[in-house]
Amino acid sequence: MSTETDHPATPPAAPVRFETKIAVVVRDDLLPWQRLNVTAFLASGITAANPELVGEPYADADGTRYLPLLGRPVLVFEAGADVLRAAHARAVGRGVQTAVFTAGMFATGHDAANRAVVAALAGADLDLVGLAVHGPRNAVDKTLKGARTHP
Repeated sequence: MSTETDHPATPPAAPVRFETKIAVVVRDDLLPWQRLNVTAFLASGITAANPELVGEPYADADGTRYLPLLGRPVLVFEAGADVLRAAHARAVGRGVQTAVFTAGMFATGHDAANRAVVAALAGADLDLVGLAVHGPRNAVDKTLKGARTHP
């Protein structure tokens, strides 16, 4: 029989309220594999820019160690192209940390090519299929106005 004292890493019963929020919004017309791919890439951008958001490594009861993960939830939303464009403009205007994924990035095979695709266009002209933001809760909520929770 296991008790809480057997596992000191057991989280506290009270919910944790973080001062900042991480959210990803993907375009609603993407194929399922594209939605997952975009979400993974965008979450990695937020993680790379904010290593302090990474938690401690995991270990199972057998002692097998696993990599650490983001130490807070990532909320995933979907939206049409117009809402995504508006969210991008609000994120940039508010100075919220932003990661982007454009349709052209599906045709590339590496990071340098992805950056070239983005660099070829002005921000307002990007064919966005996904956007991730990290910032104060209220700013993120206002940035993603019109996006809906991913089903």
